[in-house]
Amino acid sequence: MALENSVLSSSRPDSLCLPVSEKGEGPVEEVTDEAPPTSGIFNVTDELGHVVTTETTPPPKKPSNNSASFQDKMAAREAQANIPSAKKVPGAGQERGSRFGWGRNKRKRQRYVEKNGRCNVTHGNTGTYRYLTDIFTTLVDLNWRCSLFVFVMAYAVTWLFFGAIWYLIAYLRGDLDHLEDETWTPCVNNLNGFISAFLFSIETETTIGYGHRVITDQCPVGTMLLLLQAILGSMVNAFMVGCMFVKISQPNKRAETLVFSRHAVISLRDDRLCLMFRVGDLRSSHIVGANMRAKLIKSKQTQEGEFIPLDQTDISVGFETGDDRLFLVSPLVISHEIDAQSPFWDMSQAQLEKDDFEMVVILEGMVEATGMTCQARSSYLAEEVNWGHRFSPMMLLAEGFFDIDYGAFHHTFEVDTPSCSAHELALAAARREAHLYWSISSRLDEEKWEGPPLAEQSGKTSDTDLANGKTSDTDLANGKEDDGPTFIVGGVTEVLDQSGPGEQNGSVTTDQSESEA
Repeated sequence: MALENSVLSSSRPDSLCLPVSEKGEGPVEEVTDEAPPTSGIFNVTDELGHVVTTETTPPPKKPSNNSASFQDKMAAREAQANIPSAKKVPGAGQERGSRFGWGRNKRKRQRYVEKNGRCNVTHGNTGTYRYLTDIFTTLVDLNWRCSLFVFVMAYAVTWLFFGAIWYLIAYLRGDLDHLEDETWTPCVNNLNGFISAFLFSIETETTIGYGHRVITDQCPVGTMLLLLQAILGSMVNAFMVGCMFVKISQPNKRAETLVFSRHAVISLRDDRLCLMFRVGDLRSSHIVGANMRAKLIKSKQTQEGEFIPLDQTDISVGFETGDDRLFLVSPLVISHEIDAQSPFWDMSQAQLEKDDFEMVVILEGMVEATGMTCQARSSYLAEEVNWGHRFSPMMLLAEGFFDIDYGAFHHTFEVDTPSCSAHELALAAARREAHLYWSISSRLDEEKWEGPPLAEQSGKTSDTDLANGKTSDTDLANGKEDDGPTFIVGGVTEVLDQSGPGEQNGSVTTDQSESEA
């Protein structure tokens, strides 16, 4: 303790330690942020107090003019330290991430395509004139309130426009000044004001023809105006009626009865990881030539540093095999096999929890009743993909027909599924097959050799070869003598002489010779 006190008193400058006595305890010394740390003695924290309590003898007190202010600061700092700090409540993303060791706030991804199929995209700075060049498609794409407003205004404006022209003709010819003159022949009989001119315009354009107001043959200008209004009125009728017919017969509402499951699942199918979702048709009329596609929407950065925020990658749902062409009479489970070409090849269960992507699924086909093409869309975020789940069956065999219970359309249940990626599963399967292959071949080699061990035969010399005095042709040509046996396995060899029971059915040929003394 004395050694520690001496070190403390000698290593700290006097400007950093001021004695504060409280209730007979040792002095309380404050270590400010500017104090240099001493190894093994001070433990300076950055959050609370900066107060170190020791039992050392207080150094001699120096007169200070700001001692009162320092005690006030200490009291304020102690009061601030005693205030309980508000603890941050972890959100759902933090709790979810803490299970897998990654603590971060998982922000909800902005959907590119909503669950009902609406694309969450707004176009700006496109130029209004481009929409006016294709006015028919623009009117068809308007919502119903705007379409009805345009429909009513198109007829009302044309009626008012031609009614004003008929009134102007009657006013300029003086027909309004000779209403009671029976000898005057007006341009339009019984036209006595703007209201009557407006009614005559409606009767002319709609070809109602009540017979009270009629044009006379004494008005050539009225005849030309009648022809013009009849032609323009027919064009307006064709345009507006055609626009409303196309809007009414649009197959957008047909897509409301094409439903997708709320969640996608990942589980094993035939020992392979597959990503699956379910699609069904609620109507009895079928979708002709139904075709399924899927896209992965995910941000990407290229090797050159370019950032692509909404990169689209194809997800195969059976295009190579034709499984993407559906016979959608009953609900079907669409499967994507996670292979080496799949974007989910290296995705494990832990990676799925941390990943941020959106999978857009598109069903296209022709409506059987109208013959028009229909498209239904939906999307799945990363948190809407359940790992280790499978869809519940929903088809029952009733008497004479198949009964489908759509109450279980969205229901899934857990199954045993490995949490590793498909890539890791493929590597494990390859290692297992390689181990099985080499173990079987080694056993076959052991069973093939039924004689004594090769090590024992290598030290022996065939009695038959010694008796016949045979040596290898190669050794004779090189002037060498054979020092041991030569084995040729699995090949075709030329056998000069075969004798003795040591040969194994021609599969192993042994030439042994021994040097002469």
